[in-house]
Amino acid sequence: MDQQIINLYDEYTHKPLPRREFIERLAKLTGGMAAALAVLPLIETGCTPANKTQGDDLHTEYVTWAGVNGEMKGYLARPKKRKKYAAVVVIHENRGLNAHLEDVARRAAKAGYLALAPNALAPLGGTPANEDEARQLFTTLKPEESLQNFIRAFDLLAKREDCNGSFGCVGFCWGGAMSNNLAVNVPNLKAAVAFYGRQPEAADVPKIKAAVQLHYAEMDERVNAGMTAYEVQLKAMGVKYEQHLYPGVQHAFHNDTSAARYNEAAAKLAWERTMAFFGKHL
Repeated sequence: MDQQIINLYDEYTHKPLPRREFIERLAKLTGGMAAALAVLPLIETGCTPANKTQGDDLHTEYVTWAGVNGEMKGYLARPKKRKKYAAVVVIHENRGLNAHLEDVARRAAKAGYLALAPNALAPLGGTPANEDEARQLFTTLKPEESLQNFIRAFDLLAKREDCNGSFGCVGFCWGGAMSNNLAVNVPNLKAAVAFYGRQPEAADVPKIKAAVQLHYAEMDERVNAGMTAYEVQLKAMGVKYEQHLYPGVQHAFHNDTSAARYNEAAAKLAWERTMAFFGKHL
C-alpha cells in the first residue's frame, strides 16, 4: 500500500478531514474514483471479521456506572471460574467501543484477567454503526470529562467481588493516549500499556507511579514525534518502562480488522509483550 495513501487516511481519521475531501484526494492518489473506491475497503477498519476470540469459557456482561456527563457503559469479560482477578481496562480507538475491542477484552480475559472495555461515547448514546459519525462524536468529547469517566471505571472494578484490587490498562490510538493519561492520574495503577498513543504533557510525567509499556509503529510519524522526549522524561523520573518500536509497520498495526494496517507478526509479539508485562506487574 502506498505510504501516501496511509498518511492520507491517518489525516482523515485523526484531523479529521471531511469524507468528501478525503475521497477526492484519494482519487487523485490512486488515479481515479473507481480505483479509490476499490482501495477504500482495504484501508478502512472493520472490513474483516472482528469476533475471533470465542467466549465459551468466559463470563461476559455489559456494566454501567455514573460518568461525569451521563451514564457510562462497558463490556466486561473474565474467566468463568468465580474468584478474584487482577483487572485490566481495555481502551478503544477513536471509534468507540466496537466488536473488535470487545474481542480484545476477551483476549485479556482468556489470559486470566478481569477485563473491562469502557465506551467513551456511551454518554452520547453509544457507538454509531457509521465510523464517520463515531469520529465526529469524538470531536465533541471534552478530554477532562472522558478522563474522569475512565478513572471511575477503576472505582467500579474495585467494588466487584471478582476483582483483587490490582489494576492495569491497555489502550490503542486514542486509547493509547488515554492509557498514558491514566498512568498520570490513577495513583494505584500498577501497569499502563499504550499502543501508538499520544504522550502525556511533560509537566505530568513526574506524577506517574505505574510501570509503563509503549508500543510504536515505525511508519507512524504523527505519534512518534513525541516518543524520544517521553522516554527521556521517563528515565529522568525513574519510571519503570519498556519501549518497543516495530519496524516497517503502520499506526494501528494491532487492529486485525484493517487489512492494510494489520501486521500479524508485530501484533502477536506486541500482545505477548503486553501479557508478560501485566504478568510481571499485576
